[in-house]
Amino acid sequence: MNRNTLMLLGFLAVLIVIAYLVMQKPGEKSSTGEGEYLISVDSLAVDRVEIKSPASHVVLVKKGVEWFMERPVAYRADQGSVAQLIHEMKLLERKSTVSGKPEKHSVFQVDSTGTQVTTYETGSEKASFVIGKMGGSYLESYGRLASSNEVLLVSGGSPMTFNKAVKEWRDRTIAAPARETIRDVRYQYGDTVFVLAFTDSAWMVGKDSTQEWVVNNLISTLTNVQADDFIDAPAVRSSKPSAQITYAGTQITFFYVKEGDKYLVQCSSTPQWFEMQSWRANQILKRKSDIIKNVR
Repeated sequence: MNRNTLMLLGFLAVLIVIAYLVMQKPGEKSSTGEGEYLISVDSLAVDRVEIKSPASHVVLVKKGVEWFMERPVAYRADQGSVAQLIHEMKLLERKSTVSGKPEKHSVFQVDSTGTQVTTYETGSEKASFVIGKMGGSYLESYGRLASSNEVLLVSGGSPMTFNKAVKEWRDRTIAAPARETIRDVRYQYGDTVFVLAFTDSAWMVGKDSTQEWVVNNLISTLTNVQADDFIDAPAVRSSKPSAQITYAGTQITFFYVKEGDKYLVQCSSTPQWFEMQSWRANQILKRKSDIIKNVR
């Protein structure tokens, strides 16, 4: 082995030693190291989550395989929002300790002005933490374990995930039938009635052919009709509906409200009243002239 080869091997050994020493410095270990996450979460075992903020107190409970809101109203939860919540709780990573003084809690909004999240597994409280104001980036915020005075800079989860409005935790689905169950759609605007029907491998309105792209977009929308908000108090509406559609065994009635340019909506499958902005309702409320071909 010549001299140059020995020198290169020696240089490589020195680099390996330096790299090892650097990796052992406090605060520079791999982010997957044990104890670096804010809390430990078992996604399958979590069966209750409480979220308290100055604006609301939301309680989410798992029943079977689905999540439901228990407070402030009893209602089916948005399954995607709850799944995202649990996932992002697992990602919360301790970056550094900012302060250990209780008097600093208000500065970082990790006191009563923050959002406290408490998780339960198999009926018992597992972990509780407070998310405060946003840190230096969108994915950083200040946090604190409820049992500790230490203010931490945490990353890995979006603060917005924990600070949703109550309506964002509720399932806003009005109707969601399978596409193959939609064989006809009956529209009624006052005394005017027409039916869009799938006949002989084509969608028709009576004897009129339809615009394929319009019908495809409409049917896709009807498989996932979403509300913008909920009306939990008795709805104040006009005596006559503005429009009514019936399809796949479901009837949806729309009452237009000029103030706010919106509709109050009621579906035959639930006693719940909904609110829908006009732009969303207009994706559903098609006129015959919008659907058929060659209309002048």
